[in-house]
Amino acid sequence: MNKEDVFILGIESSCDETSISIVKNGVEEISTVILSQMDTHANYGGVVPEIASRMHVENITIVIEECLNKANMTMDDITAIAVTYGPGLIGSLLIGVVAAQTLSYIYNKPLVPVHHIAGHIYANNIGKEMQYPLIALVVSGGHTELIYMEDNYSFKKIGGTLDDAVGEAYDKVARIIKVPYPGGPLVDKMSYEGNDVYDLPLPLDDDTYNFSFSGLKSAVINLAHNEEQRGNEINKNDLACSFQKRVVDILTKKTLKTIKEYNVSNLIVAGGVAANSGIRNRLIEECKNNNINLTIPELKYCTDNATMIAAAGYYAYKLGRRADIDLKATAVTELN
Repeated sequence: MNKEDVFILGIESSCDETSISIVKNGVEEISTVILSQMDTHANYGGVVPEIASRMHVENITIVIEECLNKANMTMDDITAIAVTYGPGLIGSLLIGVVAAQTLSYIYNKPLVPVHHIAGHIYANNIGKEMQYPLIALVVSGGHTELIYMEDNYSFKKIGGTLDDAVGEAYDKVARIIKVPYPGGPLVDKMSYEGNDVYDLPLPLDDDTYNFSFSGLKSAVINLAHNEEQRGNEINKNDLACSFQKRVVDILTKKTLKTIKEYNVSNLIVAGGVAANSGIRNRLIEECKNNNINLTIPELKYCTDNATMIAAAGYYAYKLGRRADIDLKATAVTELN
């Protein structure tokens, strides 16, 4: 190991994945372990916070040990510890924060706080450093935002959702058409089997940088209810197609508008919904046609993982960001 190399151990436990990762110099993934609770929560149709936090308690020590063993490293080799402190499920976050505080105290390692969305953004840095200035389109279960970055860890929120996040809208539509949890990826898949035949509105089609998906969700609910009242059967694939097309159209339209008005040529996509093939394919096509440098994380880095937290943690560490041993987890917090 080079003496100047920085190895960040990242901890992510904001929802239902217990994940630990070691990343070198913010770019190179050394080792990552993710223990998902998805099969457990599928029995309830969604994440149950109390169950999630209990499973984190049971798993986090095991996952830390496995990650270090996989990397053939010890805590002595680690430069600093980065942890997601928010936003997320408060009980789940607390488990990760306490684990990070404990490791920091015992091994005398700097403790670096990382915002969950900063982690998703820096998933684009794994393997290749991001180019600035850039626009980040953040699309997840809890967030839909456009962010301008002039340099590392410089976050300027341009616009965001006024109500439902795009991932939340996918999950709600999935429930309406009785698609099992997790519904978002299945709606994406079904959209390719259907046709755009349902008359749904293009949500918040205005000159702002903001989004709104509650109206589109309500339109799907009303359409399904009205068809049921008439004794007609909804074609689920067609409805998935019509819904996804409106989502992709408005996300693409406002993202391209932002890029043009901010005069940048670099776009990154971040968050769990960045795994959506409809969004990915449309942005790839549009960016190619408009000479925009597009970066989308590998699918394995789109969903919650500690690799992205360690990658973001490296830049936070280099900028001198530190947390005291009394770092608090927080369910809701602005990106900074």
